[in-house]
Amino acid sequence: MLKGSCLCGDITFQTDGAPQGASMCHCSQCRKQSGGIWSSAYVAETDLTISGDVLWYEASQSAKRGSCPRCGSYLFWKAHDEDIISFALGAVDGPTGLELTKHIFVRNKGDYYTIADDVPQRD
Repeated sequence: MLKGSCLCGDITFQTDGAPQGASMCHCSQCRKQSGGIWSSAYVAETDLTISGDVLWYEASQSAKRGSCPRCGSYLFWKAHDEDIISFALGAVDGPTGLELTKHIFVRNKGDYYTIADDVPQRD
């Protein structure tokens, strides 16, 4: 079981599911919302229990982003047409036991850093 929370603790989450797709997103939306690269993994939406009042932002016609209305922590990403939900790996309490599987949207990465690992990259 993984458990996590926002910075202030108003939003908590947990999953008994096996998280998949641990990735680092370099898209401009994630960079703007998180202040850098956003790391996440996903589970079936039914396997994630969220407590607290998440503020959902319709970032595009295809997905929404969930954050804490009090401290602003960016915690969740959910495509409208999928039954999975991504959660922030940085918000997990303690070790995740996961390994990064990919970097995504690398064509949009900031010019101020270099991806220096051997993890696969997707444009």
